[in-house]
Amino acid sequence: MEIIELDDIRFRLQKRQDFRWLNRYGRAFWCVDQTGSGCICIGMERAGEKVFCKIAGVGTVEAEVSPEESVRILKNAVSLYRTLRHPALVRIIEEYEQGPFYAAIFAWAEGECLFDHWNFERYANGVPSPRERFLALPAAKRLAAVDVLFSFLQNVAEKGYAAVDFYDGSILYDFETDKLTICDIDLFRKSPTMNNMGADWYGTKRLKAPEEYELGGVIDERTTLFTLGALIFDFFGGFSEEEIAQRYAQNRFLPCALSRWQLNAQSYRAAERAVCADKAGRYQSIAQFWNAWHGDLCR
Repeated sequence: MEIIELDDIRFRLQKRQDFRWLNRYGRAFWCVDQTGSGCICIGMERAGEKVFCKIAGVGTVEAEVSPEESVRILKNAVSLYRTLRHPALVRIIEEYEQGPFYAAIFAWAEGECLFDHWNFERYANGVPSPRERFLALPAAKRLAAVDVLFSFLQNVAEKGYAAVDFYDGSILYDFETDKLTICDIDLFRKSPTMNNMGADWYGTKRLKAPEEYELGGVIDERTTLFTLGALIFDFFGGFSEEEIAQRYAQNRFLPCALSRWQLNAQSYRAAERAVCADKAGRYQSIAQFWNAWHGDLCR
């Protein structure tokens, strides 16, 4: 392992690499190196303008793919950010090859990741995590955030894609402005697509749909709305640590009890249908889920 220094940041890589070419964007002020994607993420600033640089193929210490696969994934992802552009999605500025690396440069989005795993040690010392702060917000603010997710995911579905590996780690929330930003859609796929990995299909076990564990399972819009329903349960439901652990142990998402739901019973039923294990029992579209969700909230 090598420790790399660039301006105001230090990060770890499997071997020493030269990143001075990034100085065309100013000075480095922020980074995340704990990624399984083999990408390093670096924030650069010049004259008050910030950009987010995602660089593939660098050999992060926790990389789960080869540098070549890391580059391939990011190259494929770049077109997704253009095709699925939306007011809530981070805006891509440019992309290019840099020696053996591949760089995608995005406009900077203020906010904190709602699953900030690279700072877990910090939160263990009593500092509230972004997730905890978000869950402590008034219900009205969390409902507004859910509306943004509905809008974005309906846009994804209308353009013929399914959300893959979409979870709270894909979401930034700015607690000063209450703005939600989607920051990671790298693995989204054309819909329908087939699960060719079985239980190892992309995504966190906290939120995955049954077909995301099944070899040959069809991943489509109904999978996307399951993910959204599971996120909504995490935003408004109460779960014990044991119940969260069961999701990992049993490869199964289960909604919380109605008694631990923060909204009305009708909205609980709407979200419950979205996470039905049987795809036929779910809503058939994000739009249908949206209509039921808003209709039930108003009752």
